[in-house]
Amino acid sequence: MPNHPRKSYRADLIAGLTVGVILVPQGMAYALLAGMPPIYGLYGGLIPLLIYAIFGSSRRLSIGPVAIDALLILAGISQLAEPLSAEYVQLVLLSGLMIGVFQVMMGLFRLGFLVNFLSHPVVLGFTSAAAVIIAISQLKDLLGIQVPRFSHIYETARYVYLQIAETNLQTLAIGVGGIILLLIFTRINKRIPAALITMILGILVVRIFDLDKMGIAIIGEVPSGLPGFKSVSGTWADMQAVLPTVLTVCFIGIVESISIAKYLESTNRDHTVRPNQELMALGLSKVVGSFFQAIPTSASFTRSAVNNESGAKSQLSAVVSAILIGLTLLFLTPLFFFLPKAILAAVILVAVRKLFHWKEALRFWKVYPSDFLMMLTTFVVTLLLGIQEGVLSGVCLSIVLMVYRSSRPHVAELGMIPGTTQYRNVTRFPDAIQYDDILILRFDAPLYFGNAAYFKDTILRETIKEENLELVVLDASSMYDLDSTGIDALIEVIETIRKEGKTFFVSGALGPVRDRLHESELSKLIGPQNQFLNVHQAVQYFRTSDKEAFWKNAAIQTNVENL
Repeated sequence: MPNHPRKSYRADLIAGLTVGVILVPQGMAYALLAGMPPIYGLYGGLIPLLIYAIFGSSRRLSIGPVAIDALLILAGISQLAEPLSAEYVQLVLLSGLMIGVFQVMMGLFRLGFLVNFLSHPVVLGFTSAAAVIIAISQLKDLLGIQVPRFSHIYETARYVYLQIAETNLQTLAIGVGGIILLLIFTRINKRIPAALITMILGILVVRIFDLDKMGIAIIGEVPSGLPGFKSVSGTWADMQAVLPTVLTVCFIGIVESISIAKYLESTNRDHTVRPNQELMALGLSKVVGSFFQAIPTSASFTRSAVNNESGAKSQLSAVVSAILIGLTLLFLTPLFFFLPKAILAAVILVAVRKLFHWKEALRFWKVYPSDFLMMLTTFVVTLLLGIQEGVLSGVCLSIVLMVYRSSRPHVAELGMIPGTTQYRNVTRFPDAIQYDDILILRFDAPLYFGNAAYFKDTILRETIKEENLELVVLDASSMYDLDSTGIDALIEVIETIRKEGKTFFVSGALGPVRDRLHESELSKLIGPQNQFLNVHQAVQYFRTSDKEAFWKNAAIQTNVENL
């Protein structure tokens, strides 16, 4: 890395080691959450990190196995094959390859804007529901009871409640102890490798007291060695079967990863995140990773925050983390044999608690009711019907609300602020001066087919209210575009107003709107003498008796034919 200061190498080394010791237990835990053998989580912390380090634009983003992706994979692929089976592993790796291909293609064709249909409230509602689902799914390992697979999470919760008397107290003690330790270590200092320390303590307790012989579930044998290159197999039918899961993970992963990358960019301001490059980097990490048996990876907010707080300056920290994972695979995996599953459940439960966004829900409830509705709908549907259904319902509701808001934009009646030449919304400025014979309306949106009818109805309805009305002024300063349907609506409004014997002015039209008016010859219908730079100029012209003298002194666009 050219021009990389020596101090930065040291900072990246420390940050990489810090993230690496977190990634080891989290990788194994999230692999189990995804229904995969733990070793595949460690594979996910190796090659994908190196690929992203080469192609990514964020200096501090930490990728690897994450809880949300793991849950999505389990929810989708478990409908097609039994978790932990060879067929299941093959389908997960195929899904990772397909997700990567989709993300690379989106980056190449600059389609990242599509993720905007997953609005922030929808993502928060989904992740909050996912936190609940993940927490309930871990109760079996935390309590040490056998739980069959159910189609819906509320069925799982009901079964666990009915079987609570079968709890293995030793397992519960280890799990709760792990949660307490994790919370204490995290509270003391976020840089402490809390998960790794807790995992080591759990292994020692089980090994010393032979708790595995008392019904404590352990990980068992974890293969040693680095992953080799292996082709990803799958039929056309397999690809069709996993496609819904692939698309869900693809879009959710993009939203989460870009959001985290942008957050890190704003807190450091020493680099620029390029969304389309990020899509390609994330996709390539999955494509290449799938050929080295890595589960699908995305950006982790927790590990990215630790990486940033530990002083990382570049993606060299990710290389250090990957090296640590590689050394773990080569020499340390036999030590995980006695690792209690309850400890991994504790790691997951503590990690996902931040995914439940109750504070945001309260804020939406108070300030943005429609956003609260989107968040609540996504949350409830995800819990009751399923993860993919929840995301789909949230996207559909987002689109419906977006169309509704766009079709009914804000329209303000304006008045003059006393002592100034400024005109503002009379609802917000009660002292603004209004005239009985002049109606001034501002349309705060582009005028297009989606809101043309609303525009026409609103303008004409307001003109009927005023008995002594002589002039209608359309303040177009907030109208930045105009389509053919909007032009037709404007023509109808002008003709209706003039038939009633009133005058129509346009003020403050922006360049692109003036271009549309000229190209459609609507500018001629309005009349060059009826178009003004601002509302005050329009009112002055209407009040003056010497119209010709007014235009001689007015500041106007000189090429009148292009008004």
